[in-house]
Amino acid sequence: MATCEHLAQAGDPPAKTPDGCEECLSLGWPWVHLRRCLECGHIGCCDSSPGKHATAHFHETEHPVIQSFQPGETWRWCFVDNELG
Repeated sequence: MATCEHLAQAGDPPAKTPDGCEECLSLGWPWVHLRRCLECGHIGCCDSSPGKHATAHFHETEHPVIQSFQPGETWRWCFVDNELG
């Protein structure tokens, strides 16, 4: 069970770009894995991807929690508290 308030209060917004990382799609870049922002639904690529757009989205917006957007994965991560949920 999540112990940080951000994980406990995270929403479940629909994905803005369900076909891939929003920025990579517009730039024509590849990505490795996808992450969904649980505040606004932004889809960004993971830190193993060249753009690291999920982390960049956090730094730009301060939206604290992402969830894996990979099929079969449900884990969530809080950037603020560095906690997996």
